[in-house]
Amino acid sequence: MSTSPLPSSDPQAREDDAWPDSALRAAGPSDTGQPNLVDLIALADETALAASGLGCLDRCLPLLGDDDQVLRPLWVSIADGTAWEGALGEVRGALGADGSGGAADAGETAGSGGSGGSRGSGADSDATALARRMLDAVPAARSADSLRTWADGCSAAALQIHRLLDAGSDGVSPLVAAELRRQVRVLELLGGRAGTGGGLRQVLDVSTEGRRVLRAVVSRSRRSGAGAD
Repeated sequence: MSTSPLPSSDPQAREDDAWPDSALRAAGPSDTGQPNLVDLIALADETALAASGLGCLDRCLPLLGDDDQVLRPLWVSIADGTAWEGALGEVRGALGADGSGGAADAGETAGSGGSGGSRGSGADSDATALARRMLDAVPAARSADSLRTWADGCSAAALQIHRLLDAGSDGVSPLVAAELRRQVRVLELLGGRAGTGGGLRQVLDVSTEGRRVLRAVVSRSRRSGAGAD
């Protein structure tokens, strides 16, 4: 499958200027009081990278549909270290990313969900397209190199999605800042670990919390869009 590159805060890693910058990711301790997210991704092992990228996609699932468990096969693969490619095929089939039509495409999904099927705003549609591209870019091979590129792009894309959905705020909005904290937390939880047990369970909790927050934001945005029609 041919996919466009995901956004990155590293200018040298950006192959397509149509993707947004995400300078937020490069914020250092003096800016946020947190570890540098770019450095955490650069130092992460294969398991942490897989969980980081998948967590970003998981928190953005409200843009792609209502099934909160659709990524479960990939989470299980991270936990047991096997069957990544098969799990990816199952997930893409469920979300219609393999051409099977299992779920709505990006344009249709932007108009579905908690709002009762009305099309969302331009920001909602742009955010949905980013979430879809995150899914399309999941590497078939679970290797550190391929996962690092994907996790880096997913990090920037997820932050941009949160920024698009909170466009009324100046600077780093609370929604974006919370997503940044979650990304850092995931990498901290799995830093130097095998990725199973308590660390991964806590990562799932972090992603579940973020997904609930974004679902409320998306639902509110789509209701506002329906009211404006």
